Amino acid sequence: MIYTIPHYYKQFRCIASGCPDTCCAGWAIMIDRKALENYRHMEGPFGNRLHNSIDWKESSFRQYEGRCAFLNEDNLCDIYAETGPENLCRTCRTYPRHIEEFEGCREISLCMSCIEAAKLILGSEEPVRFITKEDGKEESYGDFDFFLYTKLMDTRELAMSMLQDRSMDISMRISMCLALAHDLERRIRLGRLFEADALLTRYAGSRDGGRAKQERDGFFRRKLADYRITPGARHGVMKEMFGIFADLEVLGQDWPDFASRADRVLYAEGETAYGDMRTAFLDGPAAGRLPLWREQLMVYFVFTYFCGAVYNNSPFRKMKMAAASTLLIEELAMAAWQQHGRQMGFLDFVDVAHRFSREVEHSDINKGCLEERMAKGKAFSLERLLNAVNS
Repeated sequence: MIYTIPHYYKQFRCIASGCPDTCCAGWAIMIDRKALENYRHMEGPFGNRLHNSIDWKESSFRQYEGRCAFLNEDNLCDIYAETGPENLCRTCRTYPRHIEEFEGCREISLCMSCIEAAKLILGSEEPVRFITKEDGKEESYGDFDFFLYTKLMDTRELAMSMLQDRSMDISMRISMCLALAHDLERRIRLGRLFEADALLTRYAGSRDGGRAKQERDGFFRRKLADYRITPGARHGVMKEMFGIFADLEVLGQDWPDFASRADRVLYAEGETAYGDMRTAFLDGPAAGRLPLWREQLMVYFVFTYFCGAVYNNSPFRKMKMAAASTLLIEELAMAAWQQHGRQMGFLDFVDVAHRFSREVEHSDINKGCLEERMAKGKAFSLERLLNAVNS
């Protein structure tokens, strides 16, 4: 088994009771079968408390005022304190680690929904490096399309290389990744996956030394000029995308108010006001940091989800989700900037990104809704995404 982690992975440290947004509140904590059986047979006074504080039908801990029944007044876990870490359920042992599994490979990342993890993800000044190790174990996944998986891995490697090429504008980097995933999916649909290597060579611009890369970059600059729109025209594009929040399952009690306030701040005054706000935001104190934050967001989403296309043959949908999530987080950040007197620091951006992640990434319903919109929603067409990315 090959294990892959981002270079900052081992830097993570939980700050426990010092966390401003504990992971033990605001969402249901699901309990795995092994832990449930352990809790079912636990005896004594704490065993009785366990039996009465679990929703056995839903296999989750009960909540009181949005907090896990075992989260005490010091924001620490009573199960951990009373019985030891070995009795935590899988969810609590694992979080904020996220695991994607493929045949012969397990990829482990940090969840941006944890604010301390989000600080590491967005605070990395250097391009993210991925570290692998192998332990000799083998697991079979039955009917697994290993050929498709290898092409997805190759495509993801190239996409992340392009995203981290800081000689190019970040808008062009994201646009190139969208185009690459679009062209790969087209070949999958036509049963021509054998053409993937030639496609990757063309996008890499690796032929004929530097000349091929110059030709590639020049082609994309000319092509993307057709998709640029004014900040005011961007108002309608982003308002339509932002509307997806109304269709999502609500996880955090404060999320509906947070999203609706952002919607009003961004779009209620119309195109001209939005255009002025957007221009001021891009010229503001945080402008110099935005390209880095966009890069790290895209790398985070692409690494975490892109190769999952092996299970649905839809790499373009996965790349669109990465781009759309990055765009929506930036919109939420612009709304927060406006509400905070046009001030935006690193921790402000981190807070917005982690709020988005908590609401979207930890609900299968919400991820499914987002992916369905990528497949069918006009608001998330390639043209609309390129309009938004390049304006």
